[in-house]
Amino acid sequence: MDELEMSVEGFAERFDRGSRPPCQLYLISPQDVGGAFPDRLRVALDGGPVAAFQLRVKDVEQHELVRLAEPLQRICGDYDVAFIVNDDMSLAKRLGADGVHLGQKDGDIRDARALLGPAVQIGRTCHDSRHLAMEAGEAGADYVAFGAFYETTTKPSNYRPDPSILSWWATLFEIPCVAIGGITPENAPPLIAAGADFVAVCQAVWGKDDLGAAVAAFNEVFAGS
Repeated sequence: MDELEMSVEGFAERFDRGSRPPCQLYLISPQDVGGAFPDRLRVALDGGPVAAFQLRVKDVEQHELVRLAEPLQRICGDYDVAFIVNDDMSLAKRLGADGVHLGQKDGDIRDARALLGPAVQIGRTCHDSRHLAMEAGEAGADYVAFGAFYETTTKPSNYRPDPSILSWWATLFEIPCVAIGGITPENAPPLIAAGADFVAVCQAVWGKDDLGAAVAAFNEVFAGS
């Protein structure tokens, strides 16, 4: 397969593989994003650079999700953070989101591209599969996500890829790869060294008392890698 070219602008285009910058943080929301959560998001983003924020809220009607999403999307815009919608391409379209992340059962990448246009980032969950990742790249995904690398309570998974899958992808393809699943500042270094362009985290930030310090801890690891 030919090297896959990044096709659109956005957080996935923030690096040049020839002069690769440090790994970056991809922040996933908790289930509860109402109430004071917008303030919590600002505190987290004050802690340091974040490449993307994914709205991952399950079993909530779309109209209510739009209401919850709008202040978070504005905050992401204030901090130059890509705003990504999990699973739902119609919600991404309605919000004018920067991107959508699709699981294996959440629709076809080509359909998402037709609906959302060329400027929207489309990511695909690929678990521990090189085959699924190559299929995603051929279909026009802007990034692929591998995991869960460690035990996680956010989205329990029986998949446990070896970090070498990140090295394989980074060596052969230009599309960024995201490592996900139970990642903390302490266990992130092997994934970064293997070639992760982004690490996706949830409880490693939202489960902490000091959100800004949690984000800062990841950026310290990235800077030292």
